[in-house]
Amino acid sequence: MEVGTLIWLVLFLPVLGFLVQAFFGGRVVRSQGVAGKKLMGTLAVLPIAISFVLGCIITAQLAQQPADARFSIHTLFSWIDILSLSIPFEVRVDPLSMTMVLIITGIGSLIHVYATGYMAEEKDYSRFFTYLNLFIAFMLILVLGNNLLLLFIGWEGVGLCSYLLIGFWYKDLANSRAANKAFIVNRIGDWGLTLGMFIIVALIASNIGKLGLDNVRFLSYDVILSAPVIEIFKANPGWTTAAALLLFVGAMGKSAQFPLYLWLPDAMAGPTPVSALIHAATMVTAGVVLLNRMNILFQLSPVASAVVCGVGAFTALFAALIAFGQTDIKKVLAYSTVSQLGFMFIACGAGAYWAGMFHVTTHAFFKALLFLGSGAVIHAMAHDQDMRNYGNLRKYLKITSATMIIGWLAIAGVSVWTFFGFAGFYSKEAILGAAFANEFASIGGINIGFYSACVGMFVALLTSFYMSRMTFMTFFGQEERWRLIPAGAHHDAQGHDDHSHDHGHTHAHHEAHDHGPDTHGFFYTDEELAAQHVGHDHDDHHHALDAEHEPHEVPPSMWVPLVVLAALSVAGGFLLYTNHMFEHWLYPGGQLAILGEIKAYPEWKTLLVALSTGAALGGIVLGWFFYGKKLPEREGWDLRRWSPFRRAAGQQFGYDKAMVDMSVEGGNQLATFSWKFLDSKGIDAIVNGVAGLAGQIGKLFGWAQTGFVRGYALLMLLGGVGLIGYLALVLFQSNGGPK
Repeated sequence: MEVGTLIWLVLFLPVLGFLVQAFFGGRVVRSQGVAGKKLMGTLAVLPIAISFVLGCIITAQLAQQPADARFSIHTLFSWIDILSLSIPFEVRVDPLSMTMVLIITGIGSLIHVYATGYMAEEKDYSRFFTYLNLFIAFMLILVLGNNLLLLFIGWEGVGLCSYLLIGFWYKDLANSRAANKAFIVNRIGDWGLTLGMFIIVALIASNIGKLGLDNVRFLSYDVILSAPVIEIFKANPGWTTAAALLLFVGAMGKSAQFPLYLWLPDAMAGPTPVSALIHAATMVTAGVVLLNRMNILFQLSPVASAVVCGVGAFTALFAALIAFGQTDIKKVLAYSTVSQLGFMFIACGAGAYWAGMFHVTTHAFFKALLFLGSGAVIHAMAHDQDMRNYGNLRKYLKITSATMIIGWLAIAGVSVWTFFGFAGFYSKEAILGAAFANEFASIGGINIGFYSACVGMFVALLTSFYMSRMTFMTFFGQEERWRLIPAGAHHDAQGHDDHSHDHGHTHAHHEAHDHGPDTHGFFYTDEELAAQHVGHDHDDHHHALDAEHEPHEVPPSMWVPLVVLAALSVAGGFLLYTNHMFEHWLYPGGQLAILGEIKAYPEWKTLLVALSTGAALGGIVLGWFFYGKKLPEREGWDLRRWSPFRRAAGQQFGYDKAMVDMSVEGGNQLATFSWKFLDSKGIDAIVNGVAGLAGQIGKLFGWAQTGFVRGYALLMLLGGVGLIGYLALVLFQSNGGPK
């Protein structure tokens, strides 16, 4: 088949999967039970897996083309044609879009397979896969669309699906709050993205006569990235910088950069497959994709690039420090994701866009592995997510522990000098090398890129340290601490009852209950929720983890994806880095290097490799020293022993609480203002004013209401005479007037 046909199949197969699940899933599961779930699970996985295979075929065909010809545009239909604006429904096939297609469908299909086992006893089985398939479809629209409006449609679509998936157990207040938080915080970023798009359209539209273009596709990438439009950007540096910064605000929201990161850790409220999909392969990478696609604006603005670098570095450091205060295994991974996204933005700010995408790719391998592995651990530990209750689990979870250890080494960036390294080593080294060599991203003569690289190197040490902490607390040591849990010690590091526990199989424990006939198909009835109320009591999850508990390995549907991801985490980075394959794949295809190459490494590359290797190994040594044998008492269940730093880190150094309190207080003040001024002074004034005006008009015409019949008759006579006179005049003029 031709590329044009294949790419539409890639896009519409997940849509078909969504429609099948939405219209038939509930009925099939209700009527066929377990067999129906297996059938619908298969039908959920197949569209994504087939899209991945088709994506591989397209990518192979694309790779055979000359580097400067690796792109094509395919239009399905004319979408919007209004006056001088034309926006077709079109997709762009190039190295950037196809890289993301392979990540989304490849990692996404593995997560779907995992979810068929993880959600096997969930009553709302088809509803889950309805949202999951739709999520993949919107993400494909985001990365494949050839114009900013299609990107925006996909952008908002994944925001909607993340809201539905994070709040999947919608009757749980903590889940609903997390979903709302994600949705609201992302609206701030969307505001910036929208304004940035408006500026780009205004710049192009106001100079349309100078462009010599035969079309008015203002939002299409082939227009925005064309040489004449680039000259417009160069001639308007202030507006170009403003557009770049506003687009970055959009990227900050989706990719969880400070100060808009705070929705992502709370996204852990959703089922673990959702966490893996959002954090590893899809939504959080959207901001990095946007910066890569619109890199021209940032290459023309040193200030915008410096801001990207600086925010990325601060986010990486801030999230890494917070990770040390977390005891929930998924929360550690969540803050790790925020920190790793900071690395990706350091690369983009330094101009090494290929390195940012390289880290997107390797991060998809090891972070999906770590999240899915954490789900396996949670499954084995009676749904307890507190690492203080783990220990020595490698004895019981052979496959899960082996694969997660590989993921740990990959994110730590472990290597055997330059001969071989795990996936994270190569992409992280490429980012730090580009940032150290950077001479572009600067403000007031200060090389922000260089200082961001220094911060990044320190964060690499911290990453290895806190990930070693998680690994040693979970899989190593001689203590099986769930056998030693003191009574009433079920509180998190923040000092309140932990409401972040994963519910992946919460409902499974109560599926044997007779809930009666299901007439709705998707949602639990209030009676069903009341019958399984105990399933939402987090303390009961802890009580289930007693001294007699025996952890067990997960079924093949859950550990097979772990093995595949572990293999990619071992060899993926090495294969993509060898002979600069990934760099040559993206440059210059997809017009990522239209303004020229960026210096990739400092002259002291050997020292850089030594520093990177030392940071990874140093973090592991520190982790073993503090956590290798047993849980330190200062991080145990007694929070009074916790250091001030740990307490502060556990509470995000007060940032999240301050922002929430500020939002609530601001909402209260806004409501008060609305009542005092908008309502009482505004709306009431308008209503009273209209009533007063009507009264005055009534008084004005009241003089004619005398009550005398003779007066009324006179007025009627005068009116009739006037009307007859007017008609006679019109008739007279229509006959040509006086002769």
